[in-house]
Amino acid sequence: MKGFKASISVLVAAAACLLSGSASADPASRLDEIVQRGTLRVGMTGDYKPFTYLDKATGQFTGFDVDMADALGKVLGVKVEFVQTAWPQMMKDFEADKFDIAMGGVSITLDRQKKGLFSTPIMREGKTPIARCTDAAKYQSIAEIDKPGTRVIVNPGGTNERFARANIHAAEIKVYNDNVTIFDEIAKGDADLMMTDASETRYQQKLHPGVLCAVHPDKPFDFAEKAYWLQRDVALKDFVDQWLHISMENGSFKKMYDAWFE
Repeated sequence: MKGFKASISVLVAAAACLLSGSASADPASRLDEIVQRGTLRVGMTGDYKPFTYLDKATGQFTGFDVDMADALGKVLGVKVEFVQTAWPQMMKDFEADKFDIAMGGVSITLDRQKKGLFSTPIMREGKTPIARCTDAAKYQSIAEIDKPGTRVIVNPGGTNERFARANIHAAEIKVYNDNVTIFDEIAKGDADLMMTDASETRYQQKLHPGVLCAVHPDKPFDFAEKAYWLQRDVALKDFVDQWLHISMENGSFKKMYDAWFE
């Protein structure tokens, strides 16, 4: 009996040691890894003004979310490394762990949610048309847009193409690969309109005054939110959410927002 009790004691002690060892061997959080590495890797397409734009001549990113990424890196105490991606390959790059966080006008989708976590939303909007000002009154509804002869232009691989293909059946959908110059196609008459995020239509209207007009951006066709797409790590999400909360309360978020959107 004494031998049995002794064996039980040995097993309990061994189990305790194993549990203690496994606890100490738990991998660090993504947040810890970023701090230890000294670098925050930020995935960006560089083709979505005013959120992100890559100047290919200089290799420099600029935009609202570039400023936000720099601010996040500062509070983390690390350098920011921008990693160029593209809308059609963003999911694959995310799964391949090429960056810790995707920024630059990223919309929340359930497909993306399956792969990672989203921060607190930074913007609420939806898809709305942008067209030549002379034609804007013709494209107030999906029904008015979805007619034979209407040319709807989209950039490939993102939520704009997905929205167009889900709602446009009679009109022509024209895929155009350069999201930076795509609005010039509308301005010069090679396409009739694009349905994109309301924030982008407002910005492009500013860039093309009197030529391109945002169509009811305050009443978009659908509901969407933008946020920052994080690798699945609760500690990192909690940190980013708290940083956003503080930024929105102390006015620093508004200051950066106003610099690009107002």
